[in-house]
Amino acid sequence: MPYSDRLVPALIPVLREGYTVDHLKRDAVAGLTVAIVAVPLSMAIAIASGGTPAMGLYTAIVGGFVISALGGSRYQIGGPAGAFIVLVAATVAQHGIGGMVMTTLLAGLLMAALGLLRLGSYIRFIPYPVTVGFTAGIGTIIFASQIKDLLGLTLSGPEPGPILEKLPVIWQALPTANPVTIALAAVTIVLIVGLKRFAPRLPNLLIAVAATTLAVALLGLDTPTIVSTFGPVPAMLPAPEWPPLSAELALAVLPNAVGFALLGSIEALLSAVVADGMSGRRHSSNMELVAQGVANIASGLMGGMVATGTIARTATNVRANAHSPVAGMLHALFVLGFMLIAAPLVGMIPLAALAGVLATVAWNMIERHAIVTLIRSARGEAAVMAVTLGLTVFRDLTEAIVVGFALGSVLFIHRMSRAAGVSRDGDEAEAGPARDDAVLVYRIRGAFFFGAAASVGAVLEKIGDQHRALVIDFSEASMVDATAINTVEGLVASARKRDVVVVLTGADMPLRMRMAAHGLAEPHILLAADVTQGVARARAALGAEALPTAALLAAR
Repeated sequence: MPYSDRLVPALIPVLREGYTVDHLKRDAVAGLTVAIVAVPLSMAIAIASGGTPAMGLYTAIVGGFVISALGGSRYQIGGPAGAFIVLVAATVAQHGIGGMVMTTLLAGLLMAALGLLRLGSYIRFIPYPVTVGFTAGIGTIIFASQIKDLLGLTLSGPEPGPILEKLPVIWQALPTANPVTIALAAVTIVLIVGLKRFAPRLPNLLIAVAATTLAVALLGLDTPTIVSTFGPVPAMLPAPEWPPLSAELALAVLPNAVGFALLGSIEALLSAVVADGMSGRRHSSNMELVAQGVANIASGLMGGMVATGTIARTATNVRANAHSPVAGMLHALFVLGFMLIAAPLVGMIPLAALAGVLATVAWNMIERHAIVTLIRSARGEAAVMAVTLGLTVFRDLTEAIVVGFALGSVLFIHRMSRAAGVSRDGDEAEAGPARDDAVLVYRIRGAFFFGAAASVGAVLEKIGDQHRALVIDFSEASMVDATAINTVEGLVASARKRDVVVVLTGADMPLRMRMAAHGLAEPHILLAADVTQGVARARAALGAEALPTAALLAAR
């Protein structure tokens, strides 16, 4: 069984290979590096999602530890992800914090089930334009959600969720903008971008947030902070607690849970693929989904939010020379240490700094180069990307993924149907047969499936009265589905009415068995290993003494 299908945590083979002190040192350095990035980012994502900063830290600690300990990737780092801000915020607005916790638990069960059923390999089949579109859409929504805190606006009522409703409210509140907040947000963004460009080895997020926090503390600046808005940050983890169990609430949040599970699975597997490309290792997609499911159940029980593998933190882990999943487990413990020791300092962080962090995250989520490339190179894929982006921003993320996947599939089916073909004597067949032969030989090339069945069937039905036998060769067919077999079945029935002998050649045993289930078996048709034998059987069935030269050439 390939490793990608095995349900074995990546930590097991690491320990079997031998884990040394040097490996522990590498993992500790990498884990600390990622934790420095994760602390401000986790709190910012939680706040933007409608939760508290503590929920983001709980998710990074509990969810991150479980994902690394049980996951199928050596380098995956789990925690709250920016991609979930839209879904989590909508869930909190509709069902409250309790509903969001219930949604997280249900999503965990769904993700674990997907892994146990070994469906991880199929979830990765999301078209690239769809991922580009919904990622860009999420980035757009995240940035729009941070305008209030970037400018320090005072709204007359609750901030609307939908972007078309949000922008007019933001516009009306512009006169209340706080210059101090704007300056802090600008400094945060400049420091993040500048350090990333000129000093990429330094923890730019931590330095930017620490600098603005220090400025607020020393200068006594009037701007909202974590403690002034949400109260003190807890200095310990809460005890596990089941949320109030309600069948009515579970049914109400089930669509949200499906969205959580779908997006979490896609995000986690994309992150694991990125880690594979950077490290040269391979991950187990099914084990990864099981770990994601268990992590979300644990996060929900500990008062956290939905967790998944995160591309940016996972890439940071690989670049920091991590050796094993121990790095991700240590990252979670380091975040716990920061919370236990520095909770009062964390409470002093200005919201403008966290908004600046998310603004840069949103900007980086919009893959501008990929969008331009799609627009220039492929109009069909560009249209799929644009529709997905538009639905993400103005409708619903789950709807965007489903519609984008459907459009991408239709585009693929259309192209595959054009690639499939039928040929006679090596020529592409849309032109009818031109020789007066008793035996006509057609070869099917490419994927003979429902998308191509109509066009291929139309060619096969062009059997003139002068042809007394038809040989259909499947040796160059890359796949044959039930619709295609049904098309051949109809062709055989039509041929029998006209006393035309049909011989099928080049079909392997699995295809022959499937055809037999449709009634395509002897004596209704004849079977042969290749075209030469097929033509010989056709001539024998017709009772001919010799094979015409033209038909012999067609069979070669």
